[in-house]
Amino acid sequence: MRPERIPLFPLNVVLLPGANLPLHIFEPRYREMVKDCLQQKSEFGMLLSMPKGVARVGCTAEIIEVVNRYPDDRMDILTIGRAPFRVVELFPDNPLLEGQVDYLEDRGSPANPSVQRALVELYEACHTLIYDDYPKNLQGTPTDELSFLVAGTLPMDLLWKQQILELRSESDRQERLVAYLREWAPHLQKSEAMRQRAGGNGHGLN
Repeated sequence: MRPERIPLFPLNVVLLPGANLPLHIFEPRYREMVKDCLQQKSEFGMLLSMPKGVARVGCTAEIIEVVNRYPDDRMDILTIGRAPFRVVELFPDNPLLEGQVDYLEDRGSPANPSVQRALVELYEACHTLIYDDYPKNLQGTPTDELSFLVAGTLPMDLLWKQQILELRSESDRQERLVAYLREWAPHLQKSEAMRQRAGGNGHGLN
């Protein structure tokens, strides 16, 4: 059973279930939070921090490795997203922001196979254009986690990632991602073509 009241870490990122997130922990209150989580084998909540406040839907983070410890107690940690939640009540920083949360379960129908195929094709194309490499993390991914894998791997707009986190149906998430990637892919292709032309011109001058 996950606790109903958890420490919260507002940051300008969106953590999705199954996604890795490295963090550099330097503020004393978050150093204490990490120490407590490590001792108790508990999770903390990540929330998207925006100029007008924090999002009310976030994702718990499990610490899977302390990568580096510094002499002044700063540390680098690697976390993984676990459970989506909605904040019911915020308790102000004292010294740490905490929240009473409800954990969110998916509902609705499973993903449409044709939409899923389209999403995989678009993901492979966009991943190759961005990282110059074919994605290797698709094999073995459960179909009900595909949307989180795609949105967690690609450098999408943060508000779009937040929308994906807030949707409670895998079919809705996959349809939303297909629409997003269909619009995004031509821009990526254009950028890649310009990069190749610039590279070709450069080589031609040598």
